[in-house]
Amino acid sequence: MSALKNVAAESAAVVSPVRGALKALPLAIVAALLVACGAKDGAAGGAGAAPGGAGAPPPPEVGVVTVAPREVGLVTELPGRLEASRVAQVRARAAGILQKRLFREGSDVKAGQPLFQIDAAPYLASQQSAQATLARAQANLTQATAQAERYKPLIEANAISKQDFINAVAAQKSAEADVASARAALQTAQINLGYAAVTSPIAGRIGRALVTEGALVGQGEATQLAVVQQINPMYVNFTQSTTETLKLRKALEAGKLKRAGSGEAAQVRIVLEDGTEYAKPGRLLFSDLTVDPTSGQITLRAEVPNADGLLLPGMYVRVRLEQAQVDGAIALPQQAVTRSNQGDTVMVVGADGKVAPRPIKIGSAAQDGQWLVTDGLKPGEQVMVDGFQKLRGPGPVKPVPWQPRAASAAAAASAAPAPASAASGG
Repeated sequence: MSALKNVAAESAAVVSPVRGALKALPLAIVAALLVACGAKDGAAGGAGAAPGGAGAPPPPEVGVVTVAPREVGLVTELPGRLEASRVAQVRARAAGILQKRLFREGSDVKAGQPLFQIDAAPYLASQQSAQATLARAQANLTQATAQAERYKPLIEANAISKQDFINAVAAQKSAEADVASARAALQTAQINLGYAAVTSPIAGRIGRALVTEGALVGQGEATQLAVVQQINPMYVNFTQSTTETLKLRKALEAGKLKRAGSGEAAQVRIVLEDGTEYAKPGRLLFSDLTVDPTSGQITLRAEVPNADGLLLPGMYVRVRLEQAQVDGAIALPQQAVTRSNQGDTVMVVGADGKVAPRPIKIGSAAQDGQWLVTDGLKPGEQVMVDGFQKLRGPGPVKPVPWQPRAASAAAAASAAPAPASAASGG
């Protein structure tokens, strides 16, 4: 019994230190974790702190443009339609069976070039008949002239009566008239024979043939055979509202604007249906003297060179017309201007680097993706164009010159590093 008590006492002496160690273990773990977190926070603070010791982030970069007044042309973009400068309908002026087509459809032809051949046999026979009639009339004239010449000395000698002499002279005059009539008939027959060969009245581009070989043409009316159009140069007809025209004229008279071209014809630019601009400029020819009563529009016409034949009659285009110029105009990218019912505003970067809104006034239409500012800005001021999402309250910003997206994308592509495979030589 005493032995059992001794064993129990020894076991209790061993277990009590173990229990104390287990109770103290969680406190040691918590202390170690706190020390480790403090060390990490200190290291992170040291790495992210500014050199001066301040923890504030740097000011955000925003793209700006500097206000610089310059001379800007007022360009108006209007809808227009192309038209050939000359149009000729080729018609059959002689009746008959069409025998040949002498051109290639869609090709360029010259003035006087044969296009069609109509059966000329009837007209050739008429010409020969007229020639024979003329020959007979000339023979009669020769006989009548000889008789009148023979009677002239006889009448002076009173060998014949005056009536016989008068009859001889009348016969001569009648024969002369017959000769003139026969010559006119021969000329008519030759003209009709010439009409059997249909030629181009102008130089230009010919379209498709409207009749085929074997067709009877010119019977009762002048049958249309084809159309020739001169497409170099081309005309473009477009319209402008009388309101805009009057406003422009008043501004020119008041001296607010000056006429483009210094007295010469204003230049026009053609924008094709795919949005590209035609390379060669045109010139304004005239403005119509009357206004369309139904639409209130005035018609204008311009002439555009078309040596390569790219422009075709009937095409719908956009016409950019520079009618006036503004001295000291301020042009801003459209994305820099905020438009609302309360007015137009821009964000201006001040001398202290802070951004503030500024109300402005702009023109009626945009040109080349820019607004023309008429009031509200001064030369040298910096207007914010992009980086609006980077603004953090009233804090300062870092202005950098703004670049259009196309230019910045090209610069980024050129500055991009070479692929790894290319750099390693494959």
